[in-house]
Amino acid sequence: MMACKGRILQLQHYSVNDGEGIRTIVFFAGCPLHCRWCANPEGYTPENQILFIASRCVQCGRCTAVCPQHIGWDLNDAAARHACIGCGACVDVCLEKARTHTVAEYTVKEIVEKLASQQLFFWNSGGGVTYSGGECTSQSQFLSELVDAVYDMGLDQAIETSGFFDLSLLRPVLDKIDLLFIDIKLMDREKHKQYTGVDNSLILRNIAEIGTHRTGVVIRVPTIIGINGDDENIRKTARFVKTHLQDPKMELLPYHSYGADKYMQLGMTYDESSFGTPSEEDMARLNAIIESEGVTVVSYR
Repeated sequence: MMACKGRILQLQHYSVNDGEGIRTIVFFAGCPLHCRWCANPEGYTPENQILFIASRCVQCGRCTAVCPQHIGWDLNDAAARHACIGCGACVDVCLEKARTHTVAEYTVKEIVEKLASQQLFFWNSGGGVTYSGGECTSQSQFLSELVDAVYDMGLDQAIETSGFFDLSLLRPVLDKIDLLFIDIKLMDREKHKQYTGVDNSLILRNIAEIGTHRTGVVIRVPTIIGINGDDENIRKTARFVKTHLQDPKMELLPYHSYGADKYMQLGMTYDESSFGTPSEEDMARLNAIIESEGVTVVSYR
């Protein structure tokens, strides 16, 4: 069991977000949603990709010499990016660190050993482990085995998820999770599909079903002016949460563009002008709407 391998973007230690206390965030690769504003676009796929920072490249040619596809130095070139198979041979020879992997493989045992080194911080702060992504539930077998192992360590566990998963498959995993963050990007089904690539039917159905069986659920909305940061969408979301959760809680996460550079490094386009960051006044108004619908506003940021 402990030899099962997962495809991981990174392990982020000493985080104070996404749960109580000091935490390690395990970012899983791969996601069934492709949100246009995603801050971790490298997590769209479970396959390794090469982040290319052109400003660091000195065009020495070492990468081309070892590349099985004989790709030139410029991974911003569309043809070169298309031909890249993500083998990472170029990363190993790049002296300027202009190239990095997006994905690494870990066994459950390897992650548990890294978590064990952080236990003092977890115990002293009331923290633990949070599984995020990408979408952690997209690697259900690995997630299940990792959750079982961490549960045996007695650590607090949280999951941050899009909610787009087979609940019958994930229920044993969720039963061992202390805090469950589920996103509702948009209440409108067609707009949800337009901006994420999938409609929200499965997500809303899962939330309603989960809400009948447990507490410890927080609905998150990545709040973007011009997309979903309007009064109507937030009010509809709050009413849905109030109806379906035993202890209704929501957290609004204001949009940021911290991931914009990754799109360039992956040869992807990013229309930042389409997404607006809510002001403090916007957030106060939207949070007031949530509270007026009988839903508790919380913050884990």
